[in-house]
Amino acid sequence: MLADLSPLIAAATEWLTRAYPACGGPLASALCEAQARQAVTVAAWLRYPTPMDAALVAMAGPGGAGRLDMVVGSDMAGPDDGTVDDDAWRTWVDEAVVSWAASLLTDARLADLAVAALAEGEHVRVAPVAFARLRSPDDSDRRAAALLRHPDLLAPVAALHHKELAGRLGQGRALVA
Repeated sequence: MLADLSPLIAAATEWLTRAYPACGGPLASALCEAQARQAVTVAAWLRYPTPMDAALVAMAGPGGAGRLDMVVGSDMAGPDDGTVDDDAWRTWVDEAVVSWAASLLTDARLADLAVAALAEGEHVRVAPVAFARLRSPDDSDRRAAALLRHPDLLAPVAALHHKELAGRLGQGRALVA
């Protein structure tokens, strides 16, 4: 049984959809979140491919969203006014997973390679997924996630751990820009 990565996936998805919100109403928000969740799931499964990897990050914690907030120039944590902290989810944000997801959202070739690489891992055997919204978004997906898929906007986040992703996918210098 694989250790549960769902808190990490949920937190990273939340961070991405707050930093790069949907363009439109409730349907657009749902489409944007679906794309973010698929990218984050692929990234998390690549980064933590074994039950031991997943258990270790669950035990040690992924690190939080602080540096990501600085990179995008945002203080999504809100004011420090002593009120009850409803942003505890932010401690579950994994910077590398968000960075890898940003790379996947802005590069279709990279997304295809990443999904193909999952075929060798244990996660897909437990939960086979096609990741269609990530790999081949339709026009509605693209409109809803215009900010989430904008290469220039996501470049600073994607660059944080792009070399590690390229190494994980066995592409070495071919994916490093």
